[in-house]
Amino acid sequence: MKFGQQLQDSLIRDYYYYYIDYEGLKDVLDSGRPDEEWTEESEETFVRALEEELEKVYDFQKLRTYSINQRVKEMDGKVQDAIRSIDTSSPLSEQAFEDLELDLEEILSDVHDLAKFTQLNYTGFQKIIKKHDKVTKWILKPIFAARLNAKPFFKDDYGNLVVKLSKLYDLVRTRGNPVKGDSSAGGSQQNFVRQTTKYWVHADNITELKLLILKHLPVLVFNASKEFEKEDSAISSIYFDNDSLDLYRGRLEKSEGAEAIRLRWYGGMATDVVFVERKTHREDWTGEKSVKARFSLKEKNVNAFLKGEYTVDRAFKKMREDGKKPLKEIDDLEQLAREVQYTVLTKKLKPVVRSFYNRTAFQLPGDARVRISLDSELSMIREDDFDGRKRAGNNWRRMDIGVDWPFNQLADADIERFPYAVLEVKLQTQMGQEPPQWVRDLVASHLVEAVPKFSKFIHGVATMLPKRVKLIPFWMPQMDVDIRKPVTHQFSIERPTNGSSSVVNSDDLLSSNSGDMDEEYSLDHNGDTHDYASDDDDEVAENIPLMGIRRSGRRPWSTQDQFNETIHQLGSTVRSWARAFFLEPDASSPQPAVLERVFHAPPGKLIHVPVRIEPKVYFANERTFLSWLEIGIFLSAVAGSLHSFGDSRAQNASFFFVCTAVVMVTYSLGLYLWRVRAIRHRRAIRYDDRIGTSIVCFTFVMSVLVNYVIQVL
Repeated sequence: MKFGQQLQDSLIRDYYYYYIDYEGLKDVLDSGRPDEEWTEESEETFVRALEEELEKVYDFQKLRTYSINQRVKEMDGKVQDAIRSIDTSSPLSEQAFEDLELDLEEILSDVHDLAKFTQLNYTGFQKIIKKHDKVTKWILKPIFAARLNAKPFFKDDYGNLVVKLSKLYDLVRTRGNPVKGDSSAGGSQQNFVRQTTKYWVHADNITELKLLILKHLPVLVFNASKEFEKEDSAISSIYFDNDSLDLYRGRLEKSEGAEAIRLRWYGGMATDVVFVERKTHREDWTGEKSVKARFSLKEKNVNAFLKGEYTVDRAFKKMREDGKKPLKEIDDLEQLAREVQYTVLTKKLKPVVRSFYNRTAFQLPGDARVRISLDSELSMIREDDFDGRKRAGNNWRRMDIGVDWPFNQLADADIERFPYAVLEVKLQTQMGQEPPQWVRDLVASHLVEAVPKFSKFIHGVATMLPKRVKLIPFWMPQMDVDIRKPVTHQFSIERPTNGSSSVVNSDDLLSSNSGDMDEEYSLDHNGDTHDYASDDDDEVAENIPLMGIRRSGRRPWSTQDQFNETIHQLGSTVRSWARAFFLEPDASSPQPAVLERVFHAPPGKLIHVPVRIEPKVYFANERTFLSWLEIGIFLSAVAGSLHSFGDSRAQNASFFFVCTAVVMVTYSLGLYLWRVRAIRHRRAIRYDDRIGTSIVCFTFVMSVLVNYVIQVL
């Protein structure tokens, strides 16, 4: 599908006249070159039309943002009045609170629609500029990029709105009794034991995902006494390693006891408190859980601590004197600090890579059973001096950048701007409780792409230091694969009422005055509401999924329709059984896409695939070898008996049993040694024996047949 058609299929009724006139701009391109030549006058006409479209989109986006902000402010007043009325003689009714919740859901839908509007228009400008430069050979892209930055309708991430809406939604949902507790993302905890799964989120889906989550969990605000600012969500971490990148390799291979050491701070560069954190990987078979432990230092003492000049006793002297924490906890922190300082000094660790991102966390304060965080604007930045350039000087971090993403002052070789946001779902399930249904719906939706064991540290080192690493993570070859999937409306923003901001195409708009009629949302045969766009020419939508729902005037099913569908399903079932019985492959059955993709490592690199090896795997290999050996010994005993107590014919037949036993024992020994080596190196290969067993059994059968023939003849 071409982008122009995708744009028409994704229009929102209220916004119809404010989208980029993509087809009109294409007509200007075509009309300006009747003789296949593009003149300066043609360029001026096109640029003028382009500027008008940009002005129209920018003004509308600004107006809608202002309108939504005003509505949120108005809702804030209504919610506060409703909360105050609870303790009066005439409290608000339950229905009134439900109405407030519906109003908030309407605002959520408007924010969602506006985010999709800006994303689609931004794509439209990028597409028409690309087409202009290709067709006319006049390069407009860098010039118009400056115009886009002057009218940045696409740069609003709606972070402030999300925080405000989350607070209001939480107040209304809890009827003025929001959960109280420590909001410090761990608070007094120093050790975190959680079940964590990670996902990638495409930029098109970030706002929608935030709006969906806040309906179930409030945004975690660390300092509710001040107005939320963008800098409040910034998190920066400096990861340490040595010249050999031992920590990188250990974390990538998931070696038992592998460590990651980082220094982390929240907010801007003026933050005085720095957290020293250590992550330790534990294999499941040890009975222990991987754990993250940390302690805090004053920023002014970090350099001295890393050099060993600032001792642990000095670092915790004031904490002991204050007596605000139990002595046992202080002792544990001191032990952690000593171990970290010892590791830094003995392994000669130094800053290697920095990660930066803005985090939106969702969690009930003081309740860590479900914690969801979304890290956007993720960037990895070099901090090392491997190439002889001292980026940080003698300091523990470079000071030429702060939290001013996208860090345009840095050279491309010093920064990797990650294309996706990273969603982390953290659950405390040690007590056997199941995750909520909405969490399961979230991770199964089209909004996320599961990437198990994704690590910012590993990705940063593998990307920024390609000449120093040979082993790369499994997700690296997949970075060019589009992660967007067909929309599933089982988990998406939906309006509580039949508002006018429905998604329509141009034909719907022209016929909208013909009267209201009952309509159903149309799903295709896969249960999806759209198809992917193809990538055939310059006008293609580049696999951008259609936003919203296409509407259809389809009639309800009759009894005959239901009967026909039942017969069709019965026939399909019978055909499937027949294929299975005759072992015929079912060409119509869709195969998992992951099995069809073959990724190759770049030249000189190896892809590391996570393979979990437990002690029982070694024991299973040994048991298999001993079982084969037992059969070989049995055959040898049979051959010895035939040779010792049989006649000449039996002695001749025993020769074949001896050969079979030797082949069996030799093969099983070779297979055992091969498996031991593969297990030790954690190779992601097939460990089952698909051919050897058949050959050995065939040899045994042939030996029996030969023995029978000799005896008969």
